[in-house]
Amino acid sequence: METLPIFAQNIRIIMAKRYLDPKADLTFKRVFGEHPDLVISLLNALLPFQTKEEEIQSVEYLTPEMVPENPLRKFSIVDVRCKDNRGRQFIVEMQMVWSPEFMQRVMFNSAKAYVRQLDKKEDYSLLEPVYSLNLVNDVFLKDVPEYYHYYRMVHEKHTEKVIDGLHLVFVELPKFTPHTMEEKRMQVLWLRYLTEIDGYMETVPQELLDIPEINKAMEVVEESAYTPEQLLGYDKFWDIIRTENTLYSSGVRQGRAEGMERGRKEGREEGRLEGRLEGRAEGIRQTALNLKSMGLGIADIQKATGLSEEEIRDL
Repeated sequence: METLPIFAQNIRIIMAKRYLDPKADLTFKRVFGEHPDLVISLLNALLPFQTKEEEIQSVEYLTPEMVPENPLRKFSIVDVRCKDNRGRQFIVEMQMVWSPEFMQRVMFNSAKAYVRQLDKKEDYSLLEPVYSLNLVNDVFLKDVPEYYHYYRMVHEKHTEKVIDGLHLVFVELPKFTPHTMEEKRMQVLWLRYLTEIDGYMETVPQELLDIPEINKAMEVVEESAYTPEQLLGYDKFWDIIRTENTLYSSGVRQGRAEGMERGRKEGREEGRLEGRLEGRAEGIRQTALNLKSMGLGIADIQKATGLSEEEIRDL
């Protein structure tokens, strides 16, 4: 056997690592749906806990399907669903394209998880809160500068009076800028992980790698950890998101244009509103039709568009 020269024996070959975007369906569910320590860290960082005693210590994963009793109603599949040792339930979702229907879906799933805690003969005092954390890769409150939005039931005048039960958190990722925020350190670091790791990064900031949980989350999204088939699915996911963004935006723009034109001709504000709504609805239907033609399953199309199973099957 031929011996390599001494200088060649001392050469270290360093292969650059590619990290997949953790916001994709495949990677997000693997990071937070298969590693309890990572979803615990994310939830403790982003949920509005006021004291250390409120923070989550352990979780048990639950089935992500939220199937209603009425079989004629549509069901939805959330990204991650779990509960802690106190019985509190946590729903975590990554939404790539915002639509008004998503807010309704979040309330529906949260309320459904809340009421299903009890059998008919059990006492209401046994009910534990449900927290829904929704990471949105889109801007839906354009007139509000903050990226973090926390909804709960409070008294209209005496906001210190609260009905505990449903806690809904929405995070607009495009608005996040770490140098302007005063949030908890781990909140900033997790949001940096979700916004800076974009599928093209090969060098990770050291301040992220210094955090054990985020270092582990980086290892989970290394490209080398996925099969060729999974990587094809990952690329297809982004193709679908790009198509959906384009179609939804064009549908909204067309609806606005038609509504304004109808309003000018008829001299009624109702024309503008009707045109916007019709254009938006048509854009959503067209998006669903394109996703269906690309072979996406009905459950995923429901999640992306908010349409019912019947509406999708009738396309």
